[in-house]
Amino acid sequence: MGALSGRRALVCGSTQGIGRACAMEFARLGAQVTLLARDEAALRRTLDDLPAPEPGEGSPRRHDFIRADFRDPQAVREAVARHLRSAGPIQILLNNTGGPPGGPVLNARPEEFSEAFASHLICNQELAQLLVPGMQQAGYGRIINIISTSVRQPIRDLGVSNTIRGAVASWAKTLSSELAPHGITVNNILPGATETGRLRSLIQAKARASGVGEEQLERALKSEIPMGRFARPEEIAAAAGFLATPAAAYITGISLPVDGGRTSSL
Repeated sequence: MGALSGRRALVCGSTQGIGRACAMEFARLGAQVTLLARDEAALRRTLDDLPAPEPGEGSPRRHDFIRADFRDPQAVREAVARHLRSAGPIQILLNNTGGPPGGPVLNARPEEFSEAFASHLICNQELAQLLVPGMQQAGYGRIINIISTSVRQPIRDLGVSNTIRGAVASWAKTLSSELAPHGITVNNILPGATETGRLRSLIQAKARASGVGEEQLERALKSEIPMGRFARPEEIAAAAGFLATPAAAYITGISLPVDGGRTSSL
């Protein structure tokens, strides 16, 4: 029996990168996983790759998916609400979605902040409101937010992302105090530079803007990391998996860097 046997998990942004790795980790730990993303073809591919969930009482369990776009919080809410009515409550929520485009904060258009706020914080709020009643009923709940080390130490040329990630961290800390009496934990994982499509796109954009080669930029980034390498998505997922288990029942309201030692603050 896995540590998450009998639990259901909703994993956002679960078709690539860190979200996909977290879905795999939760399934490996025995959870029944519901994937949530906007690309149905990618959702189906990920669904086919998930380890089979452990059997439930009376019938086999199956992983499933919900298609919705985080740029439309109302559509996300409606899609997840329909799923809960048909499939029942979910005890583990992993909030994760792609970060906004890079660039200096002064150059950002006001609507970039609004769009990022909607797809990150507002969607997180909508999902928490939908899922928390089922967590309270079960006496078990885990809300895990994939954010960024920028909540501890802002990252150059990620102005909008730094701003929105900080808002999500404050939201999570506030929510953790409200939900702690119900045995529901709320925690943040702060990935450092991780081998994902987003990191690759940021390096490419910076290379175009600066005229510096991608390999040179990559070496410079790695030189800032004491471990001298980028994280693998599976290493971020391992932290999420632990926070989702009963072993983490007394850990709430924290922001956990998984960054190879890059963040210089305590």
